[in-house]
Amino acid sequence: MLCIDSHLDWGMNVLLYNRDMKKSVAEVRAWEEGMVGKSRGKNTVCFPELRRGEVFLSFSTILARHASGAKTLLDWSPEGCYAAAWAQDNLYRLYEQQGILRRIKTGADLRAHLAEWESAPQTAPLGHLLSMEGTDPMLTHDHVFQWWEAGLRVMSLAHYGLSAYAHGTHTPGGLLPLAHPLLKNMRELGMILDLTHLADESFWEVLEVFDGRVIATHNNCRALVPDQRQFSDDQIRAIIERDGVIGSAMDSWMLMPGWDKANPTPEKTTLSTVVDHMDHICQLAGNARHIAIGTDLDGGFGKEQSPWDLDTIADLQKIPDILRGRGYSETDVEAVMRGNWLRLLGEALPS
Repeated sequence: MLCIDSHLDWGMNVLLYNRDMKKSVAEVRAWEEGMVGKSRGKNTVCFPELRRGEVFLSFSTILARHASGAKTLLDWSPEGCYAAAWAQDNLYRLYEQQGILRRIKTGADLRAHLAEWESAPQTAPLGHLLSMEGTDPMLTHDHVFQWWEAGLRVMSLAHYGLSAYAHGTHTPGGLLPLAHPLLKNMRELGMILDLTHLADESFWEVLEVFDGRVIATHNNCRALVPDQRQFSDDQIRAIIERDGVIGSAMDSWMLMPGWDKANPTPEKTTLSTVVDHMDHICQLAGNARHIAIGTDLDGGFGKEQSPWDLDTIADLQKIPDILRGRGYSETDVEAVMRGNWLRLLGEALPS
C-alpha cells in the first residue's frame, strides 16, 4: 500500500553520518560495523528500502540549530547554521538531478507524482517535500521568501531547546519577538506550520496568532507517555479543530513510559505500540481523519531505539494489518497510510 512518511532526516544522515542513502540498509550496516557512536550499524532508512516499503512521498528535513545552547553536531554559529541548511538543500537537489528524488512544490506536482507511482512504481522517483525542523537557518524573517522559492513548504519554529523564534522541547516559554514577523510571512506565502517540538506556552500562543494550516510531522500522545515532547489531549483536540494531521513518531522513548536511552530495551515496543498512539488520537477525534505516519526513523537513533518488529522502513507495510486487526476499515487504513496527508497537502499546497 502506498505510504507517506512526514519526517525523515536524510540530509543529516548523509552530512553528519556520511551514509550513502543509495546503498541498501544492509550495506550501510556492514560499512558501519565497528564504528563508535549511537546507532552506528543500526540504521533503518535508505532509498532502496523506501521503494520496497512503497514510501512514495516523504517530508525531507532541513535541520541546523544555532541558539539552543547545546554543544552537538547539529549546533552551529548563525552563519554556519545558514550554510548548513543550504548544504542540505543542495544535497537533495543532487539526488533530484540523479533521478532518485522528485521535489514536490505544488498540488499539481503531487497529483502527477501519485499518478506515476500508481502506474509505474518501479521507475518513478521517490517524492519528497521540503520541511524545515526549527527555523534557526532563517537569519531574518524575510529569508522565508528565499526558502519558499526553493520549495520549502513546511516549517517548525523550534527543535530541542531554545531557538531564535520560540521555546522548544524541554524549555518552558512562549514565542520570541522574531516569531511574529516570520509567522506573518509564512501566512502570506501559505506555508504550513509544524507544531512539533514546541514548548506548551509556545504551542498555545502560536495557535492564537497564526491562522494558517497547522500540522505535527512527528509527535505522539502525552496521555500514554508523560513528557512535554508529547501532545496533551487538549493539544491534540486543538489540532483536530484546525483540521490538522499528526504523524506518529517511531522513536521508542516516545512510545512507552520509562524508556532508558542508556540501556535500551527495543523488544518492549512494537509497531502495535505505535498504533496505540494512533488509536488514542482517533478516539479523541471520533474518526481516523487526523492521524498518519511521521516516523522520524534514523533521526539520531537506529534499530536499538525503534519498534522491535521494524527492521527497516519497508516494514511500515505491517501497519495496515495491525489497523485492520483493531477494527479499522479499509478506507481508514488507506487514510492513515497516505490519504490524510494527501488530503491536507492537496488543500494547502499552491495549485
